[in-house]
Amino acid sequence: MNTITLPDELAINSALSLKIYNYKTTKEISKQQVLLNKNTFSFLQEGTKKVFFDDSTFTINNDQFLLMKSGNCLMTEKLSDIKDYYRSILLFFSNDDVLKFIRKYELNPPESRTYYSTYSFSYDSFIKKFAESLLDLSEYPKEFQSRILDAKFEEIMLYLIEIRGVDFLYSIINSNVNHNQKFIQTIESNHLNKLTIKELSFLCNMSESKFKREFKKYFKSSPSKWFQEKRLKHAAFLLRNKAIRPSDIFLEVGYETLSNFIQAFKMKFGHRGINQPVKNLETKKIEITKTNFFFSNIIP
Repeated sequence: MNTITLPDELAINSALSLKIYNYKTTKEISKQQVLLNKNTFSFLQEGTKKVFFDDSTFTINNDQFLLMKSGNCLMTEKLSDIKDYYRSILLFFSNDDVLKFIRKYELNPPESRTYYSTYSFSYDSFIKKFAESLLDLSEYPKEFQSRILDAKFEEIMLYLIEIRGVDFLYSIINSNVNHNQKFIQTIESNHLNKLTIKELSFLCNMSESKFKREFKKYFKSSPSKWFQEKRLKHAAFLLRNKAIRPSDIFLEVGYETLSNFIQAFKMKFGHRGINQPVKNLETKKIEITKTNFFFSNIIP
């Protein structure tokens, strides 16, 4: 799958730093590799959207919109069940636009310095009207847009600051990245997302061969073994603590079939009957089973 670069590959043809685009399609995409050259608001209008970043994963419908920091991500877009198409109003902007805004309004950084690549917001009446105004503006010539976009950018930023504070602003412009920490964070944030080595390598902005070397260096294991271990432990936690059956979770933990999941689970944890010693995965203590450990729901 080829990487799409945005907004470069959209037919915008504008030298403006701020850009708007009314994106509409009848084709679905799944985990499309996307390089965002600019920070992006995605005001979803129809369909559903799922994005994977290095530190977070979001799934939204047309009651929500996203603010995404420039960088690598994976995007899935599903068509609306009602209108049979996908549509999102995109607003692209640079770090310089954010810095100019911060200086103009003399905004101090937050005390808490926890930064994220993506933020999700819910629509309210103000945001709905704002998105509609962007849609109208996108129909006008670029020369006219250039006179309005600065004011529209300040409008949405001032409103979001009012309801959410300034954390998201400083996340966007944060460039103090510890690459080792980011690599580990990307792996741990996506360990249940069923991403391929190629997809994870893209999120880490490195080749597959380098990704495997770095993975071995930090996790002392191969990717396939490490991810299987994490997913089986998560499955064990769900079966122990939730009123669910293996048939409800095998897809969630990354297995294509129930039989493959059961086989892997039995190889990992074995089969313990009543009054047998077994290690509790949470407490690390040996306990005596009161039921057929996990498999009361698995083996007929």
